[in-house]
Amino acid sequence: MTTTAIEPAGRTASKPDPGKARAPRPPGRLRRISLPYLLLLPALVLELLVHLVPMVIGTVMSFKELTQFYIRDWGTAPWAGLDNYALAVDFDAPVGRALLSSFLTTCLFTLLSVGLCWLLGTAAAIFLQETFRGRGILRTIFLVPYALPVYAAVITWAFMFQRDNGLVNHVLHDQLGLTDSPPFWLIGENSFITLLVVSVWKGWPFAFLIMMAGLQNIPREIYEAAALDGAGVWQQIRRITLPSLRPVNQVLVLVLFLWTFNDFNTPFVLFGKSAPEAADLISIHIYQSSFQTWNFGTGAAMSVLLLLFLLVVTGVYLLATSRGRKTGDV
Repeated sequence: MTTTAIEPAGRTASKPDPGKARAPRPPGRLRRISLPYLLLLPALVLELLVHLVPMVIGTVMSFKELTQFYIRDWGTAPWAGLDNYALAVDFDAPVGRALLSSFLTTCLFTLLSVGLCWLLGTAAAIFLQETFRGRGILRTIFLVPYALPVYAAVITWAFMFQRDNGLVNHVLHDQLGLTDSPPFWLIGENSFITLLVVSVWKGWPFAFLIMMAGLQNIPREIYEAAALDGAGVWQQIRRITLPSLRPVNQVLVLVLFLWTFNDFNTPFVLFGKSAPEAADLISIHIYQSSFQTWNFGTGAAMSVLLLLFLLVVTGVYLLATSRGRKTGDV
């Protein structure tokens, strides 16, 4: 015998009223939503103080005729308008020619440094994906240059590149006899090679670390299936590894480009306040234009032009890579 539940005659099923106002959110939920923003607030304030405020002040300085006579109270410096920018981009004048030469040197240096860092980091990461005895030790050794402080590492390299008692000339000239006389590495044309070697030695472990992390996300079953189909090592790298690492490469190349193009510590510690003409990167050139000639307005204008160039290159790169990613997805 079954029993059927019958609602009382006076009661009807309640239906939601669409016009009825929603109940206010409980205070606990509001606190949970606002908590992440409150935790990020100190970092945001420090970011504004450390980066945005000096950037605004530097931009204002670029429109002033700021020399050593007004450095004590730079707000009273005469207004120069766009004269500092016109002087910086006047390539027929000595200041503009020197800036253009430094810019081209920096472009060549960045292209070679980023390319070599990416190549060495990718090759090392792929090589260390295979399991063999001593792999952990090699990984640790490869990451040592990235873990060392920049100043300590570059100063060590500066001692090694000394002409008379440096380790490099001792090996190349004294032991191997590859040169007729000990070459100068910290002055002259060889200074570009010295700067490039130190930059690549310092930067490629970062590329190695990022690529090694990206390789962990590629399933091993894909390589096993490709090997069963007869694909060799180079075909697997070309058809599987590099396409799978494309998103990682896009971020890695951009970060390496920005770090290398803006690098100031390496040439400053390696060569001192006056870098050789062959290794005159734009960062050290702006420093010399500001603190050696005491023309801070022109130096600030060069800094703003450098910032605009990096913003344009970054925007174009992100736009091109995003379109390439969408095309690949389609």
